[in-house]
Amino acid sequence: MTAVQLLKGREIVIGVTGSIAAVEVVKLVHALQRRGAGVHAVMSRAATEIIHPEALTYATGKPTITRLSGMVEHVISCGDGGTADLLLIAPCTANTIGKIAAGIDDTPVTTFATTALGSGIPIVVVPAMHQSMYRHPAVTENLEQLRRWGIIIVGPRIEEGKAKIAEAGEILLWCERAVLGQPLKGKKVLITSGPCREPVDDIRVLTTRSSGLMGRELALQAFRLGADVTVVHRDTFPCVVNVHAETAQEMHDGVLRCCSDDGADIYISASAISDFAPVRVQGKIPSGKARSLDLTPLPKLLDEVMVQFRPLTVAFNLGRDTGSKVQELLTRGASMVVTNTPEAMGNDRGEFVLQTKDGTMTVNATKEEAAVAIWNALLAGQQEKF
Repeated sequence: MTAVQLLKGREIVIGVTGSIAAVEVVKLVHALQRRGAGVHAVMSRAATEIIHPEALTYATGKPTITRLSGMVEHVISCGDGGTADLLLIAPCTANTIGKIAAGIDDTPVTTFATTALGSGIPIVVVPAMHQSMYRHPAVTENLEQLRRWGIIIVGPRIEEGKAKIAEAGEILLWCERAVLGQPLKGKKVLITSGPCREPVDDIRVLTTRSSGLMGRELALQAFRLGADVTVVHRDTFPCVVNVHAETAQEMHDGVLRCCSDDGADIYISASAISDFAPVRVQGKIPSGKARSLDLTPLPKLLDEVMVQFRPLTVAFNLGRDTGSKVQELLTRGASMVVTNTPEAMGNDRGEFVLQTKDGTMTVNATKEEAAVAIWNALLAGQQEKF
């Protein structure tokens, strides 16, 4: 599946410091390039002892900077009116974090950081070190200082006594968030995603073919656009608040609790919430004989949310009815209705019809592309609210 090139035309400088996690940088460079970014590498001397500069020259297609020259590379890239849209320091050692916090410039990476801070371009720092170093009070205070200056800190994965560098996909999301303008900054987005699983007996469940991919792409795109995102589902997505829910009742309770406790400016009902729940049988239903299930209809969560909390609401309509049912949802309070067909369930692409009171748009695309189109349409149609 081809990635949407959200970073097309953007120039990212990646600063590499002397952590063993530097061996992961080529993978990170390729992830940025797949999103359309141009990447230029700058290294501290300690980093060159872990990964050879030529490896990054090959990966980026540009000469790796290991020393500053009379060409004032740091100013050309990160100075006022410079070519870079973002400075990403990954991995970033405790030593480099301390130097940036103290305004010390004695490596190419720290000089790039000082220049970027002065010019105001976004900076993302990705720490990597032993866990005991990460817990050091000075490191904690230095990271807080960087945050106060507006630097984005992508926290490490704590594994095997080490504060390991975050996964490339998570770093990529933070980079996209840093450069995409954050039109949803300060907005709370609540999304339901994926299937529900209604117990039939102690073994079996009644569910759907929903994969949760559409909800995932909508949630990650909302994060990229600057929103605080909460997803109620049975999965775990990066960079968002995950509220676990298996059944329709758990999803119902989770959504209403989130709306009551934290509020929601935007609610997207992307999950295949169960319309019915079977009357659960205790134990295991014996096999080999025909069996009937009693199905109890379940209340419509969408209506409860729209009536009680009145967020800007996006409803999903499964089927081929883009007429009366969609108009009914719009009349009841939905700002947009997205219709997709059963063929899209469990697949990474499909045909999606986006309808508002002002018009209709059809998107035949991957679910990531569809999520981008849905958010673009919402932002275009609700400018006065954003």
